[in-house]
Amino acid sequence: MKPTDLRGILQYIPRFREKTFIIAVDGAIVTDENFGNILLDIAVLRSLSIRVVLAHGAAAQVKLLGTEQRITPSDLDGSGVTDAETLKLALTAANRLSHEILEGLSANDLRAAVTNAIIAHPLGIIQGRDHLFTGKVERVDVDLLQTLLAQGIIPVLPPLGFDGDGKTYRVNSDNLAVAVADALKANKLIFITSVDGLFHQGQLIRQILVADLSALLGKPGFSPEMISKARQAVAACHGGVQRVHIINGRVDEGLLAEVFSNEGVGTLVYANEYQQVRPAKKKDIRSIQMLTKHSVETAELMKRTRAMIEKQLGDYYLFEIDRNPVAVVALHQYPEYGKGELACLYVSPSHENQGIGKKLIQFVESKARELGLQELLTLSTQAFSYFQSKGGFSEATPDDLPPARREKYEQSGRKSKVLVKKLVK
Repeated sequence: MKPTDLRGILQYIPRFREKTFIIAVDGAIVTDENFGNILLDIAVLRSLSIRVVLAHGAAAQVKLLGTEQRITPSDLDGSGVTDAETLKLALTAANRLSHEILEGLSANDLRAAVTNAIIAHPLGIIQGRDHLFTGKVERVDVDLLQTLLAQGIIPVLPPLGFDGDGKTYRVNSDNLAVAVADALKANKLIFITSVDGLFHQGQLIRQILVADLSALLGKPGFSPEMISKARQAVAACHGGVQRVHIINGRVDEGLLAEVFSNEGVGTLVYANEYQQVRPAKKKDIRSIQMLTKHSVETAELMKRTRAMIEKQLGDYYLFEIDRNPVAVVALHQYPEYGKGELACLYVSPSHENQGIGKKLIQFVESKARELGLQELLTLSTQAFSYFQSKGGFSEATPDDLPPARREKYEQSGRKSKVLVKKLVK
């Protein structure tokens, strides 16, 4: 399903309507050829009554201007020392980018305003170094931003802060975005950058709990630029933002795909356990069939009709992410024999290799123990090695199946391997 498919995004609209998204765009992305598509995506968000605040960086432009004017900037991203010449470069770069953003929003019939809503003071002297014109966000003028948002106007925030004496300071755009997200109690903070997300030891992190990300930050495996974004995500979650996304701004429709699909395109850092296993309901039958469709077609799972699922609906459980089913499992009981069967285990390809299958196996084991069962069986034609290595199952024979289940086994002709696990209370 394409993320732009209206049927796909309808489920999200009630949750996001009138919510606030902070979108923080790196300067290099503002001048990228795909930025026009990002603005079009923002127009879609606005059409769904989602409030948007757009913050932008200017590091790439400061570097380019410095080269053109034969000036070596003292700092590129507003986190180090900003001398007077670098401040001039930053002012020129930020003003140009803000104007380009206004032009692009106008082309999509969106009203916007560049604001002085960021009140900043000097960062000061740190470890003996005077950071000169580098500032830190002291306060966000929430009333100003809320007034604009209430009128359907998109606030555009350059990487600059202003004090009460009319002085301007360079501020880091990511720090600014985090401060604004915290002040506005934003539902989402979305960093749009030039990488696909957070990579740790060369592997893209798709979803991660903020506590787990904090733990990873204490270990090697992040590149320097990744550490910065990871720390900002942690700070935002600790400040009250529930979801922080990091995506590649060069991916067409990436913003919509991240917001309106289960799998997303980048990294999601979340502030609470937003995953859960719950009993399936009648309205979930179609989701179960759609989830397992490919696996049935490849003969990995046995075909189950709607009537078959409905008859045993109480045996089925769904694993959800943000209330969207991404995996399914069933526990069929044979209490007279003290046995249960783990069946129909399937995880959406977009959520593989995240430990969800193992969690569902553990969930079924726990349920089986609660029911007083002594053995857990499972049948598999293609995933038997997974059950053995990840689930601790051992190979058994069809004779270990309860009589009624063995009869169905023989009728199916699938010749699945039978696996068993003794349950220890």
